[in-house]
Amino acid sequence: MRRTPALIVGGGPAGASLALRLARAGAPHLLLERSRETGDALCGGFLSWRTLAMLDRLGIAADALNPQPVTHVRLFAGGRMAEAALPQPGRGVSRRHLDTLLLHAAEQAGAGVERGITVRAIDGLTARLGDGAELAADALFLASGKHDVRGAMRPEAARGGDPTLGLRVRLEAAPAMQRSVGAAVELHLFDRGYAGLVVQEDGTGNLCLAVHRSRLTEAGGADGLLGAWAMESAPFAERLAWRMAGVPDAVANVPYGWRATRTGPGLFRLGDQAAVIPSLAGEGMAIAIASAEAAASAYTGGGPAAAIRHQQDFARRAHRPVGVARTAWQVAERPAAARIGVTLARGFPALLPLIARLTRI
Repeated sequence: MRRTPALIVGGGPAGASLALRLARAGAPHLLLERSRETGDALCGGFLSWRTLAMLDRLGIAADALNPQPVTHVRLFAGGRMAEAALPQPGRGVSRRHLDTLLLHAAEQAGAGVERGITVRAIDGLTARLGDGAELAADALFLASGKHDVRGAMRPEAARGGDPTLGLRVRLEAAPAMQRSVGAAVELHLFDRGYAGLVVQEDGTGNLCLAVHRSRLTEAGGADGLLGAWAMESAPFAERLAWRMAGVPDAVANVPYGWRATRTGPGLFRLGDQAAVIPSLAGEGMAIAIASAEAAASAYTGGGPAAAIRHQQDFARRAHRPVGVARTAWQVAERPAAARIGVTLARGFPALLPLIARLTRI
């Protein structure tokens, strides 16, 4: 059986930024990433100003992510629209680009990274790998994103009776699409679901949906849902005109609103394994990077024994942004409430920036 002082499971923003910090601190570790090549994970793609500040501390400049800033938020519901300036500019970026930059920076700093290694199960602080081998650690950092690992799964109760699914549609890098969306992150609100849209570094549109299974089933699948929403909203239909060919990417049973308030000795949960903020807040990647920053500080200062206190502290830190985002999500997925919300946002221009501030980690 192989051993390592610190084992990081997952090479996304949480795992890669943790490996980078541990490498710079001279703390021995090993990161396992299941994919051999960096993919483009299903993700909203919006980086808030808080996320950009954390990435800057890691040596990743905002302009290296996307030279075009995102300066506004735009809200659509029931034929109504509201727009407001963000408190500070953000960026739109693909996960492929972000993950590539972070993993490269980690490896340049001397991080131990092994790719193409699947962790099938976790038993205490021992990882059982796809080839049957086992890897034991003194501290295990679970950074597997929305994908649970057997033996360390998040509670099923977090998913509720009508679970939420994530879908992603890609839009062409058409000049007309870029003019329509511009320097804004958009939210299109519908019955039991919503869609977020932002322009990425390559000019393509990243259109991500969060929808309850009941609504998706009623529509007969992803294409039926997109068609139904296009019939309800002319702006949404206009965006869909630039849809690229292909089946939408999907992830099932996303436990929005869940936080890890406890853990076992030596087990640090990061990113979506620590807190799952509703995606309309645009703060998922910030939680990933912030949890890695906090875990690195706790581990280098207190070793594996710091895991329990770290998880409690981070759960408290995530309580407000996750709670505010959950409330906003519950309003957004009810058509009558969403229309009232958009009307209020038009009448009180400070409302959307306030919600944006309150949902930052």
